[in-house]
Amino acid sequence: MNVKKWCKSIQVVMLGMSVLGLAACADTKEPVASSIKDPNSLTLNEIETKAKKEGEVNSAGMPDSWANWGETWDEITKKYTLKHNDTDLSSAEEIAKMESEKENATADIGDVGMSFGPVAEQKKLTLPYKTSYWNDVPDWAKDDNGDWVVGYQGTIAFLTNKELVKNPPKSWDDILKGNYKVTVGDVQRGTQNQMAVLAAAMAYGGDEKHLQPGIDFFKKLAKQGRLSLTDAKPANIEKGEVEVALVWDFNALGYAEQINRDQFDVTIPKEGSVVSGYTTIINKYAKHPYAAIAAREYILSDEGQINLAKGYARPIRDNVKLPKEVADKMIPKEEYKNAKPIKDFQAWEETAKTLPQLWQEEVLVNVK
Repeated sequence: MNVKKWCKSIQVVMLGMSVLGLAACADTKEPVASSIKDPNSLTLNEIETKAKKEGEVNSAGMPDSWANWGETWDEITKKYTLKHNDTDLSSAEEIAKMESEKENATADIGDVGMSFGPVAEQKKLTLPYKTSYWNDVPDWAKDDNGDWVVGYQGTIAFLTNKELVKNPPKSWDDILKGNYKVTVGDVQRGTQNQMAVLAAAMAYGGDEKHLQPGIDFFKKLAKQGRLSLTDAKPANIEKGEVEVALVWDFNALGYAEQINRDQFDVTIPKEGSVVSGYTTIINKYAKHPYAAIAAREYILSDEGQINLAKGYARPIRDNVKLPKEVADKMIPKEEYKNAKPIKDFQAWEETAKTLPQLWQEEVLVNVK
């Protein structure tokens, strides 16, 4: 064989092997976040420096209009000099997005209903970080390693349009005696909507293991032709399509303020309700993990908790003193005396899986 041709052939083979080797390396390259062995060992100064170097943070399910995220993100981006973008998704969609994208992650951090935090952890999608405020968060609102932690709490409340309903309900029994439609939304998908069923169950002696009292409550409304599956969104409320809605207290107050506060009554049902929360999950595959860690740190800080309260979301940290002008706009604390957090979170996780089918078989079939 001609020596020049032989050498050229060897070069081509070696080049091909190099390309294959690079491809293999690319395929097995660990996500940026995986290189952070122990986020909790980092100092706040290290987190801030590295977040500023990343220069960007992308979130999912944290839109400006929900719980005052707009102002929160303004403060985070100023503090750490970051660019920010959010994709508004449901809790289930956020987790599906992180799971499908993996190393091609477009979201660094998400905000999901509390029942979805353990789901993300089980799917090994989370980067654990406890924050320096870890001990201020109640045990029911966090996992053991920092894979998820509740940033703010919500309680299912009644939002009543007083122009359409002359005697706003104050209790679940009041609702059953009414002649107006009650909006609950899509119970088969949304955390808020599922919690409305649990709240009704708890009010009538049920709990996270026993939803039947709640199912029975909504079955009665459906048979009366009084159950509305419309979304309780500001546009629908403003158009007069919502008479009474079952929504988080922070949404109820926020929607009322957005439209006309004096037009609406917002109350926590007397017999009882459920307290839950929304938890941040930091994507294990995040392209900007330090910025995501810094965002969680800020959310649980005094400033972050107050910002969320400006959006009517009650802080998860009890030791945060709200400014008077913020506290005065919240629902009075005494209305929460019969509102309880979920006691057995694992039980609720299992029960929630059965809820969509129960809802379909016992409630939706009776909707008129």
